[in-house]
Amino acid sequence: MSPEVLTKPVADAVKTAPDRARSRAQAARRRKVIVFAVRALLLVAVLGLWEILSRAEVIDPFNFSMPSKIWDQIWTWVTHGTALGSLGEQIWYTLYEALLGWIIGVIAGVVFGIALGRIAFLADVLGPYIKVLNSIPRIVLAPIFVIWFGLGASSKVASAVVLVFFPVFFNAFQGAREVDRNLVANARILGASDRRVTLQVVIPSATSWIFTSLHVSFGFALIGAIVGEYIGATKGIGLLVAQSQGTFNAAGVYAAMVILAVVALAAEGLLTFAERRIFRWKPSDSDS
Repeated sequence: MSPEVLTKPVADAVKTAPDRARSRAQAARRRKVIVFAVRALLLVAVLGLWEILSRAEVIDPFNFSMPSKIWDQIWTWVTHGTALGSLGEQIWYTLYEALLGWIIGVIAGVVFGIALGRIAFLADVLGPYIKVLNSIPRIVLAPIFVIWFGLGASSKVASAVVLVFFPVFFNAFQGAREVDRNLVANARILGASDRRVTLQVVIPSATSWIFTSLHVSFGFALIGAIVGEYIGATKGIGLLVAQSQGTFNAAGVYAAMVILAVVALAAEGLLTFAERRIFRWKPSDSDS
C-alpha cells in the first residue's frame, strides 16, 4: 500500500476537524438562543396568567396584587423615591451590608476551613463546636444581633456573616481534605514548608470548592441583611418590605422582592464571570 493511500484519511480528518468545531459552536449558540427564548416565554406566561387571574379576581388581588401594580410601585419608587429616601439609597444600604458581611464571612470561612482541613488536631478539637453552631437556626440570631449592635449596619452585617460562614467553611474544609496527596508529597520532597504547601498546593486545589460556595453564600448574605432590616433598621430594602407589609401594600412587598432578585442575579453574573476568568483552563459544558 502506497504512502499516499495511508496519509489520505489523516488529511481528511485534519480538514474535517475545523468543520466539526464550527458545527459544535453553532449548535451551542443555537441552544443558548433557544434556552433564552423559552425562559422569556415562561416568564411572560407566568406574569400574564397572574395578571389575568388577579383582574378576574380568581385570586385575591388585595393579597396577591398583580404584575402591573408591582411595576407601578417600582416606577413610583424610582421616580419619586420611597418614604425612607431614594430607592438607590435603600438598595445601596442593603447591598453594602450584604457585601461587607459576605466578604467577612468568606474570609473567615476560607481561613478556618483550610486550617481545620490541614490540621487534624484542630479539626478534632473544634469539630463538635462547629457542628453545634451549624445546627442552630441562624435566622433567629438576627434579633439578638439587633439587641447587641443596635439598629445600624453592624447588626445586619453580623447576620450576613453567620449565614455566609458555614457554607464557605464546609466547602473550604472539604476542598483542603480532597487535595491530591501525591501533589503534597511531591511538594515536600522538593523541600516545601507547610506554609508553602498550604499556599501553593492546598489553596489552589480547593479554589473550585470555594467558588462553588460563593454562588450560594452571597444570596445568604442578602437574606441576612434583609432579615436584620426587617426586624429593625433605619433604612434598606428589608425595611421597605416591613413598611409595605404594615400598610397592607402587597405590591410594595413584591416590588422589593423583584429588586432583590435583580441585585442577586447581577451578583451571580459577576461571580460567574470571575469564575470563568479564573478557571479558563476548565472545559465548558458546550465543549464536552
